[in-house]
Amino acid sequence: MSIYLVNQILAIGTIFGQILIIWAIFHFCFYRKKDNFLSKFISQNGLLLAFIVALSSVFFSLFYSEFIGYEPCALCWYQRIFIYPQIVLLGIAMFKKDYGVIKYSISLSIIGGLLAGYHYFLQLGLISGLPCPAVGTSLSCSKLLVNQFGYITIPMMSLTAFSMIIVFLLFYKLEKSKKLN
Repeated sequence: MSIYLVNQILAIGTIFGQILIIWAIFHFCFYRKKDNFLSKFISQNGLLLAFIVALSSVFFSLFYSEFIGYEPCALCWYQRIFIYPQIVLLGIAMFKKDYGVIKYSISLSIIGGLLAGYHYFLQLGLISGLPCPAVGTSLSCSKLLVNQFGYITIPMMSLTAFSMIIVFLLFYKLEKSKKLN
């Protein structure tokens, strides 16, 4: 499988995720009382969907670094710190049916998303922040390793993944709170 094909597949998945996030925001703001197939599906399966996104994120971050040979920069490592434990948290939550973990996963995703957003704007040169030193043999945080469709970079993929986890878990949490009332 070529790196170009992997980048294309991940970029299309990122666009799909961004469309889903925009839909979820509009649905939550304007059509919250109406249930449709997609909102019911996400509400009922939000925990599993969030787990799948976290698992995919970990798999592809390792694929890029271990198989393709892209060295993660310092900000990439920090984002990994906030995505990797979510596989364990969300997996345990599904297995034990412990839904209290959701608030921790959302918190990790918010912090990870903020880091990814900062990293994205730093890469695009839209902000000049603190210098991102190369750690050991890692790359500069401003280096673009992937740039699909003119805006999808690795930090944008990360930001989208964190945002999707937040959306899925919020829908799931709202569904669980409806059932308790």
